[in-house]
Amino acid sequence: MTSTKRPPQVGILVETDDSWGRKVVEAICKFGRSRGWTVLITPRDSQGRLRLPKVWNGDGIIASLRTTSSVRHVKNLHLPVVDVGIMVPKYDWLARVATDDAARGKMAFEHLRDRGLTHFACYAPPIGRYSDVRSMAFADAVVAGGYPCAMYEATRDDAAGWLTNYSNVRRWLATLPRPLGIFAADPYPARQLVEICSVESIRIPDEVAVLSGDDDELLCNVASPQISAVELASHRIGETAAQMLERMMNGGATMKLATLIPPLRVRGRHSTDILAMSDDEIAEVLQFIRDRAPLGITVADLLKKFPISRRRLEQRFRAELDRSPAEEIRRVRMAHVGRLLLDSDKPVSTIAAETGFATGASLSQAFSQHFGTTPGKYRRQNRAI
Repeated sequence: MTSTKRPPQVGILVETDDSWGRKVVEAICKFGRSRGWTVLITPRDSQGRLRLPKVWNGDGIIASLRTTSSVRHVKNLHLPVVDVGIMVPKYDWLARVATDDAARGKMAFEHLRDRGLTHFACYAPPIGRYSDVRSMAFADAVVAGGYPCAMYEATRDDAAGWLTNYSNVRRWLATLPRPLGIFAADPYPARQLVEICSVESIRIPDEVAVLSGDDDELLCNVASPQISAVELASHRIGETAAQMLERMMNGGATMKLATLIPPLRVRGRHSTDILAMSDDEIAEVLQFIRDRAPLGITVADLLKKFPISRRRLEQRFRAELDRSPAEEIRRVRMAHVGRLLLDSDKPVSTIAAETGFATGASLSQAFSQHFGTTPGKYRRQNRAI
């Protein structure tokens, strides 16, 4: 008689109450199906905590560890563990795959700066959903760009809820210059900030532009106004974590360094729909670029449309955005191509025709130079399942 090897048993301790968690779990499960895994998804104990039952006979764990008690729980099981967050320290007995917070902070700052904003702040009250690294990365990006960043300083009242910290946030907002770009750590504080601004009759985005550090289809879309957000490569994080766990379950070593995955893009919505330029004519040129760059315009088209010399246009662009008109056209055009790759099933040749490229090959070359990867690989790694 021959014995049949049982399929690997994998526990997934990731909350699925937001878009990020659901996408991470989707990707893990898709990979697991291809490997014949049996998965146990978000099991809970009698207190509602994510915990694996004592009767479970598993081979590996993928978890979003947020508390010391959750760390103790998975460590005591003596199994390979991959953490998909950075809420707890990086222990040498577990591996880690997480969003690159430095890249997120830079992307968030650039999105707000591209709208002409020169005053920045960060709102990240301690609600147990993210680490301080996220807000500090944004502040670092702002300072590196040559601007100060006002940080919301939480008090003990903040833990008591919306009605208590409302007064603290109101006082904080009253001290800040406008127009102001605020990075909120994730959709929950972002939504709260929008609600507070509404109560205080602070106009969004004209006076305060709000950008969430993570996207959530429900919270960001039902808010009024809808909230712009950094879209994370959640599926790629889940797939990478699953690949890493498979290697560890097969005897591979635990990676000492965290694997950091850059975010995909900023999903622009009404909360940052502003062009707060001191130069009104350059603001008009920028709007023209954003409307027409996806179709394949050039700097020559700008000069035909606007009565300004090339040299003066270059100088004024550098003063407002610290880049040239050609760089801005290329950036907007490539961002549009990236959206089409993620949000549609159109082949590269069709996208090339729609965005002013002569061939799919010429689009692929330009895309690779801009993003450091091919259109096909970008789509495979990052699009939704």
